[in-house]
Amino acid sequence: MSGQAKDKIANRSAAALLDRCPDRASMKAEFHRIRLNSVALTNPLEIEDQVIQTSDETSPTKWHLAHMTWFFETLVLNPLHPHYQTLNDTYDYLFNSYYQSVGPQYSRPRRGFLTRPTVSEVHDYRAYVERSMEEFFANASDDVWQQAAKIVEVGLHHEQQHQELILTDIKEVLSHNPLMAAPYAAPAVPPSSAEAPPLGWTAFEGGLYDFGHDPNAPHAGFAFDSECPRHKQLIRPFELASRPVTTGEFLQFVEAGGYDEAGYWLSDGWAVVEARGWRHPAYWHHIDNVWHEYTLAGLQPLNEAAPVAHVSFYEAAAYAAWAGLRLPTEFEWELAANSLPIEGNLLDFTGTKTTDPFCAPMPRAAKAGGSELTQMFGDVWEWTQTPFLPYPGFQALTGALGEYNGKFMCNQMVLRGGSCATPRDHIRQTYRNFFFPDQRWQFSGFRLARDLLT
Repeated sequence: MSGQAKDKIANRSAAALLDRCPDRASMKAEFHRIRLNSVALTNPLEIEDQVIQTSDETSPTKWHLAHMTWFFETLVLNPLHPHYQTLNDTYDYLFNSYYQSVGPQYSRPRRGFLTRPTVSEVHDYRAYVERSMEEFFANASDDVWQQAAKIVEVGLHHEQQHQELILTDIKEVLSHNPLMAAPYAAPAVPPSSAEAPPLGWTAFEGGLYDFGHDPNAPHAGFAFDSECPRHKQLIRPFELASRPVTTGEFLQFVEAGGYDEAGYWLSDGWAVVEARGWRHPAYWHHIDNVWHEYTLAGLQPLNEAAPVAHVSFYEAAAYAAWAGLRLPTEFEWELAANSLPIEGNLLDFTGTKTTDPFCAPMPRAAKAGGSELTQMFGDVWEWTQTPFLPYPGFQALTGALGEYNGKFMCNQMVLRGGSCATPRDHIRQTYRNFFFPDQRWQFSGFRLARDLLT
C-alpha cells in the first residue's frame, strides 16, 4: 500500500471520531448528569480542602471545577454560540491546562497559589456556563450542532477524567496533613487478615489480532483519538495472571529488601528510588510495627487482600523481575479483556456513593476454578510494559482537540482497565490511560504475565 493510501485511511479514521453526531437530547441529559456528579464529589470537602496543591502533578479541587467549565466555554460557546459573552476574560488564562493553540496558561505547579477566584466564584462560573450551554442545546441550528456535538461529547468524557482527578488529587493533598483527615464517610474496610483468591493463569494463543477502537462495530460508542485506528498486532502465546498483585504480596517484596537490590530495577527506576528515598508504595505508614495506609477514609490497617495501589511503573517492573515474571503488553491486556463485561469496583454515582464515594481497591472473590480473569476493570489501573505511542496510521485531530493526546506520546507508559475512582460509564476495553513511569498518586497497580512456551 502506498504512503498516500495509508494517509487517506488514517485521515478517515481520525475524521470518523468527529463524523459521529451524538443525539442532542441525550447529550443534554448527559451534560446535566455529569456536571452534577462533579459537584457531588466535592460535597464532603471543606472550602479549605479545595484550594491547596501539594505537588506539581496535582491540582486544587477548585481548579478542576473551573477547568472543566473552561473547556465548554472555550471550545463550544466562544466559537459556536453567537451571543455568548465570557464571564471573566482572565479565566481563559487561569484555567487553560495545556492548549497552546488556545493561548498561554498559568503555571501548573502554582495553581495552589490562586486564592482568587474563590470557590464560590468558581461555582458561579460553572452556573453561568451551564445556563449558556442550556441555551445552546435549545437554540443551536442543526448545522451548528453538527459542528459541536462531538466536541461536547469529548468535553463530557474530559469532565469524567477530572472527576477521577478530583478524588486522587484530594487524597494526595490530605495525605500531607498530620491529622490524616478522612474527607469521606466510608463503609467498614475488610480486615487485613482477609485472604486473597489464589493466583491462577489464563492462557492465550498467539496470532495476528485486531486492536483499538472499531467505529464500524455494532453499537460503537465514544473513543479518544489515541485508541485509533484499529490495526493488527502479532501476539505470541502468553499467560495472564487471574488477578492483580495484592498489597500482601507486594509487602513480601518490601520486607524481602526489594527496594535495596538494584538488580531488580530498571536503571531509571533505581535512580528514582535513590533520589526520592522510596522504601514502599505511596501512602504506606509503618506505625508501632504495623503497616497502615492512608485512604479517603483516613488511616487504615493495610488491606493485604486488596490489589496493591499507588505504585509506579518502576515499582511494578521491579516486583515482576523479583517474581521472575513480567508485565503484560497493552495488547495482551486488551486481548484478554475484549470478551469480558465491564464490571468491577468502579466509581458509581448511585445510592450513597453519590455523596460518599469510598474509593479504595478491594478484594474480589475468585471465580470457579480459580483461573478465570478477575478485576480487569476497576480497583486499580494496571501498568503495562508498553510505551504510550501512536498506533500505526494515527492522525491527531485538527485544532485544539488535536492537543488532547497526540502531543503526550513520548516517555509515558500505558495503563489499562480503570480504577475505583474511574466513573463506571467512562471505561472501555480499548481505553489507553498514560502516565510517566515514576508517577504513583493515581490508583495504579499491576498484574503479571509470562510467556507460554510451545
